[in-house]
Amino acid sequence: MTRSKDQGQGALTPPVLLRRVRAPVRRQGARFYLLLTLLSFASSVTLTRLFLELTGYPQLASGDLHIAHVLWGGLLLFIASLLPLVFANRWVYTLTSLSAGVGVGLFIDEVGKFITRSNDYFYPAAAPIVYAVFLITAVIYLQARRPHVRGPRTELYQALETFEEVLDRDLQPEELADLRDRLGFVVRDPVERDLARLAGELLSYLDSQEMLVHRSPAGWWDRLWLELMALDRRLVTRRRWRAVLLGGYLALGLMGATRLLQVAISFLLRDGLWPVLQWLFRTGLQSGNPALTPILVRIGLEAALGFGLLLAGALLLIGREQFAIHLGTYALLGALAVVNLVVFYYQQFSAILPAAVECLLLIATVGYRQRFLGPGHPPASSAI
Repeated sequence: MTRSKDQGQGALTPPVLLRRVRAPVRRQGARFYLLLTLLSFASSVTLTRLFLELTGYPQLASGDLHIAHVLWGGLLLFIASLLPLVFANRWVYTLTSLSAGVGVGLFIDEVGKFITRSNDYFYPAAAPIVYAVFLITAVIYLQARRPHVRGPRTELYQALETFEEVLDRDLQPEELADLRDRLGFVVRDPVERDLARLAGELLSYLDSQEMLVHRSPAGWWDRLWLELMALDRRLVTRRRWRAVLLGGYLALGLMGATRLLQVAISFLLRDGLWPVLQWLFRTGLQSGNPALTPILVRIGLEAALGFGLLLAGALLLIGREQFAIHLGTYALLGALAVVNLVVFYYQQFSAILPAAVECLLLIATVGYRQRFLGPGHPPASSAI
């Protein structure tokens, strides 16, 4: 190890310190752990609000003492932070993901109390804040789904993580194949020869063992999954999937477009076109009534995205799939990322169901593009 002559025998030279600062490496299985966190986060907020609504918002209290559920959320977050510090097993990350998701859901659900002087649990801005935190978590999850750039250091990191299954005598055949692929990639690297030697030794160890692979019998969950996959291949055809997307685009598009038409028609029938335009400019665009501006913005955005979804449905109907899917994807992303922030402010958590429908339709749209519009797939006219 290189040491500094000027700073004494105990100090490292700056180049050595800089070499210790390395780029972060994504953990193997990060997508699964983030998905668990995301789902448990959404479930904890939804179920908490539903339980409180059905039970009349009870309180666990005695005298001046009130144990709010934010405390249980903090406790779960503390447990989630301790588990990976104490235990090295891979199953800890699954438990940590669930504990962190439920904990942050219980914690963020009471954000209204901590941004107001009156401790207002029902403060209107609380729901958009909860939804924004959920969106940020979803964006992180989507980033984790992107394929990483393969490199010897990254591949060896993830190979060493898989070796934990060797220690637990729980290495599955597909994990062994993935482990050999990663180690083989490092061995073939012409630059990092020290890492290549280490990977070669690990490959030799794998080849010398006979009891590494654990072939567990297929359980009920494995059999159910195989049956669901077979049912999916048999029933979920391209024509049926297109019909679902078409129905979703048209239904959500009509809901967004008709909101503007309802408002416009009601005012036009009463006052006429020019007075309505003057009123909108005077009350919405000027500062005479600032509270009305977000409402007008919401109606305008919902209408714009509604017409976009209607156009996507029309394009899908005439066979312009690529353009329709792209337009539908961007319209749904706009609804989830922009419009719903305003909707949650006015409708609070009653907007969860429409947001969930939009999210499911977006997932169906992305799935359709991956399955039927990738390279090597025929166009719709020749596929159905």
